Amino acid sequence: MEALSALGPLVIKIGIDPEIFGIAGLEITWHGLFTALGVVVGVVVAAFLARRAGIDEDTVYNMALALVVGGIIGARALYVLEHLGDFRHDLTEIFAIHTGGISLYGALFGGTLGAAAYAAWRRLPRWGTMADLAAIGAILGMAVGRIGCLINGDIFSRATDCPIGLVYTHSDSPSYPIYSSVSPALAQQPVTAYEIVGDLIIFALLLFVLRRVFKREGMIFFAWAFLYSAMRFGISFLRGTDIGGQWVGDDLVLAGLRTAQLIALAIMVVTSLAVAYILTRHERGPGRAERRRLTRA
Repeated sequence: MEALSALGPLVIKIGIDPEIFGIAGLEITWHGLFTALGVVVGVVVAAFLARRAGIDEDTVYNMALALVVGGIIGARALYVLEHLGDFRHDLTEIFAIHTGGISLYGALFGGTLGAAAYAAWRRLPRWGTMADLAAIGAILGMAVGRIGCLINGDIFSRATDCPIGLVYTHSDSPSYPIYSSVSPALAQQPVTAYEIVGDLIIFALLLFVLRRVFKREGMIFFAWAFLYSAMRFGISFLRGTDIGGQWVGDDLVLAGLRTAQLIALAIMVVTSLAVAYILTRHERGPGRAERRRLTRA
C-alpha cells in the first residue's frame, strides 16, 4: 500500500497527550475522562426521559447505579478475557481500568444484568419502559465515551491511502509507534469517528423515529442492541493493522471474523428472536392475569 502523506486534504493530525495529568501515581487520561462523561450523559438523558414518562426519579437513579456498576465490571471483565496474555505477568493490571482497556460489549452485558438484577430485586413495574429509556441514554453515552478513544488513538485500524484518515503525532499515543514506524507515517482509517457518527445516528433513530413507532415495552431496547451490533459488525472489518508484518489489534478467531463480530452476530440473532416474541405475545391478546382482571370487571 502506498503511504498516505499527512498533507492529504482530509487527514487530521492529533498531537494531544493521552494523559491529562497525574496525581499520586494515578493517571487521568482522556479515555477515562470521556468514559465518565459518557456515563453521566447517559444517566441524565435516561432520567429526563423517565421523568417525562412518569417514572419515579429515585427508581431511575438507583437502577442507573446498578447499571453503571454492572457495566464497568462487565466492560473490564470481557476485555481481560479477550487479552489474557497481556495480564499474565502483572495481575494487578486487571484493575487498572483508568489506563484504558474496556469492552463495550462487556458493558452492554454487565449493565443489562446489573439493571435487570436490581429490577427483579425491587420487583419494579414498567421494567420494559425503563430498559427502553436506558437504551436511548446509553447509545448517546457511548458516543461521548468514544471521544476519549479518538483523542488517545488507542483503537488500531487499517492504514489507508484514501483522502480521509488520522495521524497521531504525540509519542505517548498508542498509535504513534505503530503508524510512524515507516516513512512517511501512515494514516489510519478513522474507525472511532465512524463509530461516534453511527452511535449518534442510532440515538436519533431511537429517540425521534422508533420511539414513536414501537409502542410496546422492550422494543427500543432490542432495537438498540441490534442496530449497534450491526454497525459494530461492519466497522470491525476496518480494525487492526499488519504494518511491518506484525498484526496489531483483535485477532481473527473464526471464518475470518473477530470476537466482536461473532458477538455482534449472536446479539443480532437473539434480539431478532426477542422482537418476534414480543410481537407474537401481543398478537395473542391479553395474558392470563389480564384476562382474569377483565373477567372480574
